[in-house]
Amino acid sequence: MSAALIDGKQIAEQINTENAAEVARLKRDRGLTPGLAVILVGDNPASAAYVASKDKMCARLGMHSEKIALPSATAQAGLLAMIDRLNQQENIHGILVQSPTPKQISEEAVFAAIAPSKDVDGFHPLNVGKVALGDPSGFVPCTPAGVQELLARSGVAVEGAHVVVLGRSRIVGRPVSLILSQKARNANATVTVAHSRSKGLAEICRSADILIAAIGVARFVKPEMVREGAVVIDVGINRVEDPTAPKGYRLVGDVDFDAVKEKAGLLTPVPGGVGPMTIAMLMRNTIRAATMRCGLA
Repeated sequence: MSAALIDGKQIAEQINTENAAEVARLKRDRGLTPGLAVILVGDNPASAAYVASKDKMCARLGMHSEKIALPSATAQAGLLAMIDRLNQQENIHGILVQSPTPKQISEEAVFAAIAPSKDVDGFHPLNVGKVALGDPSGFVPCTPAGVQELLARSGVAVEGAHVVVLGRSRIVGRPVSLILSQKARNANATVTVAHSRSKGLAEICRSADILIAAIGVARFVKPEMVREGAVVIDVGINRVEDPTAPKGYRLVGDVDFDAVKEKAGLLTPVPGGVGPMTIAMLMRNTIRAATMRCGLA
């Protein structure tokens, strides 16, 4: 029996309907338009596509958007100066620098330069610390927040469940492990963080009620790593060559979808699973940043 699919597009649509209503309310009642600035350094096609999708979503929701494209040779000092200008700009409530950045730019320096109150990606050290402490006043990174929402809105009971997070990146693995283990609604899980150097990795993954794959390797999770009926959330997005595809490649996740769907109980597809949720949560964070900045939250 094949797994039931978790439709990330549909759930993201629900959240964006809520986002649009909140933007309309802020405009009507407070004369406030949430604003997001997205900076793209270089001409990476995938990054350019992500930035365009964020800009398009802002327009759809009635938000103010500024898309800033910088040459790939931009020096770190120039990028930091741009961030500082946006930190001071009143109509910008959220700032995002699209990853990855060129090698001459330290992403850690970029994360630290964005004002914590405008850090809607949730990567500033202050916001990372707040997530670790369970302080709800910070911003949770968008993809981990999207994973939590996917589980909650799909009726998956997280409290008391054993969650295995496969991957330990600061972007997904670590923050999602922190938020799902917090003493909070849609959390209270027992969380194990595993990675490529974990001993007995397949056995660890098989012990999961909920397996979150964020290891960054195409089709890494095989059926023997999944317990019968488990919930599998695939955060990965990888390009694999496929001469039969229109673009010569197709997108696959970190889970061997066709094989694992015969064993899992619930499974997210790639694309159409976690991806749409990330943008929806970015919009939600930006709206929240606007309300906080104006003392309305």
